[in-house]
Amino acid sequence: MEMGEAMYLMYVDESGDVGLVGSPTQYFVLTGMVIHELRWKQTLDELIQFRRDLKLKFGLRLREEIHASPLLSHPGALARIHKASRLEILRRYADKLASMPHLSFINVVVDKKTKAPNTDVFELAWEVLIQRFENTLTHHNFAGPRNPDDMGMIFPDRSDEKKLNALLSKMRAYNPIPNAMATGFRNLQIRCVVEDANFRDSAHSYFIQSADVAAYLLYQQFTPSAYMKKKSGQNYFNRLAPVLCRVASPRDPQGIVRV
Repeated sequence: MEMGEAMYLMYVDESGDVGLVGSPTQYFVLTGMVIHELRWKQTLDELIQFRRDLKLKFGLRLREEIHASPLLSHPGALARIHKASRLEILRRYADKLASMPHLSFINVVVDKKTKAPNTDVFELAWEVLIQRFENTLTHHNFAGPRNPDDMGMIFPDRSDEKKLNALLSKMRAYNPIPNAMATGFRNLQIRCVVEDANFRDSAHSYFIQSADVAAYLLYQQFTPSAYMKKKSGQNYFNRLAPVLCRVASPRDPQGIVRV
């Protein structure tokens, strides 16, 4: 067991939307890609090489963002790449991530149809993701180097910064968790997730783009578009099986936290 630095970094992106009234989507997906800081440079190097391979095969430039949903439906300048090849890029991306055993993906899916009209979907999804990140840190269940005092930091794509950091502050003071075998709650304050969330622009982060691809493929598993269904793209999330954080939800075969 390696000892030393003990910081896990979670890069987060979403698929779907948080709206309840008039929303075109039934599900909201939040995905966190977790990596130990000692594996950060190795992972970046692998992703850069992957992007170089994509450039050679498809002409996708290293600086061009892989944003999964618009890549297929509203590709803009990337329309120069055939649609079947753009889908192949996502398939190859999933396979690349699955080949990196030092990664762990935590996945939260909110079924909005089952929620009361006043439910804050954004806060619900993030609260669950943060709690699973905290729990996995506490139990030392992430891949990579381990330390007795594993800690974590969160790096989301641009979203509601003020609201997310307020939620983190609240959970550090008051985080009621229902008792499994009895009535009542325990106040399990967040202790391992440090600092405010550090927001990143997905256009400039291969790590956020990786989380985006995973979130999109999970969303397509639940409600595939006509094109994805035609091409069996709703099954692509299965390709991530080796790097799914199953301890986040042990009863689910893919470790998906369903709320």
